[in-house]
Amino acid sequence: MAIRGPIEGVAPDGAITHSTLTCPECGHAESLEMPPNSCQFYHECSGCHALLKPKTGDCCVFCSYGDVPCPPQQLAGKSCCARD
Repeated sequence: MAIRGPIEGVAPDGAITHSTLTCPECGHAESLEMPPNSCQFYHECSGCHALLKPKTGDCCVFCSYGDVPCPPQQLAGKSCCARD
């Protein structure tokens, strides 16, 4: 049986669009939708209100603290901030 229509949490290009961010300060985890083609540099933890920033060498908070890397990393293996 073929799957018809969109699959929740998966973009048409096959990228997973949700990631669970875990705060390094308090351990609070929350599932968030990722931007499909841009970096999210900051995220305020809804548990302790710490401002999360990417770790050195990572392009965004999803690549640093998420259980799924950002869509550009998933599809092209490169930073969503990379210039062509």
